[in-house]
Amino acid sequence: MSKSTFKILFYIRKNQVNKDGTVCIMVRLTVSGDVTQFSSKLNVDPKAWDMKLGKAAGNSVKARQLNELLENIRTSLKNHYRDIEIHESFVTAEKVRNAFLGFTAKQRTLLELFKKHNEDAQKLVGISKTAATMAKYDRCYRRMEEFMKAKYNITDIALKEINHMFITDFETYLRTVSLCNENTTAKFMQTFRMIVIMAKNNGWIYTDPFMNYKIRLKRVDRGYLTEHEIQKILKKKFPTKRLEQVRDVFIFSCFTGLSYIDIKTLKASEICTSFDGKLWIMRHRQKTDTPVNVPLLKIPLAILKKYDGQLPKGELLPVLSNQKLNSYLKEIADLCGINKNITFHLARHTFSTTVTLAKGVPIETVSKMLGHTNIETTQIYARITNDKIRNDMQQLSGKLDEFESIALNS
Repeated sequence: MSKSTFKILFYIRKNQVNKDGTVCIMVRLTVSGDVTQFSSKLNVDPKAWDMKLGKAAGNSVKARQLNELLENIRTSLKNHYRDIEIHESFVTAEKVRNAFLGFTAKQRTLLELFKKHNEDAQKLVGISKTAATMAKYDRCYRRMEEFMKAKYNITDIALKEINHMFITDFETYLRTVSLCNENTTAKFMQTFRMIVIMAKNNGWIYTDPFMNYKIRLKRVDRGYLTEHEIQKILKKKFPTKRLEQVRDVFIFSCFTGLSYIDIKTLKASEICTSFDGKLWIMRHRQKTDTPVNVPLLKIPLAILKKYDGQLPKGELLPVLSNQKLNSYLKEIADLCGINKNITFHLARHTFSTTVTLAKGVPIETVSKMLGHTNIETTQIYARITNDKIRNDMQQLSGKLDEFESIALNS
């Protein structure tokens, strides 16, 4: 990209003479052929003006003073030009003029942009955003608002004033005042950075203040149920119908890998006969809109048949609120003698580990059924169990018979 040309010319407006006989000195700016002009607010006797040199003629005290003022204007314009050239994508004559005259664009602020982002996101709830995602944005906005009031006693901050120290101060506030753990803090920082990236993409800031800041998420092992633990839950006779229903929905997730919201919103039209003549769940994940195609195994198919036509509003399964499900699952764990913190999300980890990966299903296939776009995400869900290692090594040992025979008999 070629460097823009920049020229400054001072000239007088002869056709507009003041009452004292002086005329206004005008400034003409040219940036790569783009021209703008404005008044310098300085006046001169037209007879004392050197048209060729574009300055006051002679060496009188008055002429020297006027030329010094003009040179100050020239220097200031050059500085504004260089500043815009460094920090913005392109320079125009109008930008340089406005910067010199103090006509700067309205300062964008963090909470103003954050609020606009959240208002736009709210309109997408149920379309491409979930209520849980919206709640996460709102919580981050409130934490930021509280932080600025507590730390700086301000109600907002200009986007251009956000720097590395502001970012680390917010992180410290989240850990020490809001008492957030490492991962909750990291997720708040991710949301904050998303707003900063929006500002940069819109040209409201020119550098990323997060450039030298690393967001660290601590890997959490959420665990999974073993085959023996799944069997315990399946065989258990529960004292109430409610617990039985919660068990059924949880087991359905263990054998399909569907998340809570995807089971709650599952429709009959999303259970289709596939190319193999068998029933599959074919839908898009509500969280990411990625396609999910899962063959229906015998256990989840039996659960669907159990509730077929038994529920109102065309519901396929008796799904309670996530909070109530998790509460009942703790009761189920106690009744089954399982010493684990069972949550509904644990079912998804169980599907990826015990039901599929440990049974020899390739991780690429598991990733596809979970609706992941990145296999690294699947690696968080799926665990290589000791049983899997043992079985794989037994298979390998059988393939190494010839090598072992040579080695052991030599």
